[in-house]
Formats: sequence, C-alpha cells, structure tokens
Amino acid sequence: MAHHFKIKKNKAGEFVAYFMYNSEAIFWTEGYTSKASAKNAIESIKKNGPGADTVDES
Repeated sequence: MAHHFKIKKNKAGEFVAYFMYNSEAIFWTEGYTSKASAKNAIESIKKNGPGADTVDES
C-alpha cells in the first residue's frame, strides 16, 4: 500500500484527510466538523485531481 488516504482527528477535534505515500503525509485538507465532509473531500480530490492543470509560478 504505497499511497492511500487517511482520515484522522486533529487537536481541535476536526476530521482531516491526509494523502499518504510510504507512511509520509504528502498533503492534507482543512479540518472538517464531520467525517462525512472529510470523505467528500477525498472523493472530490479523486474525481477532480487527475485532470488538474499544473501552474508553475517559479
């Protein structure tokens, strides 16, 4: 399982979705008050992420 999503509670008690690769958090969402909202964020990333453009602002 090289990469996967993980939902954890932060110190404020909010649900946060993490994208993990080899046990390292690559990116994470804002905190949500419900687990359902964190799951919706994951589904949105899966749906919209593959076609997203890359913007190089360097």
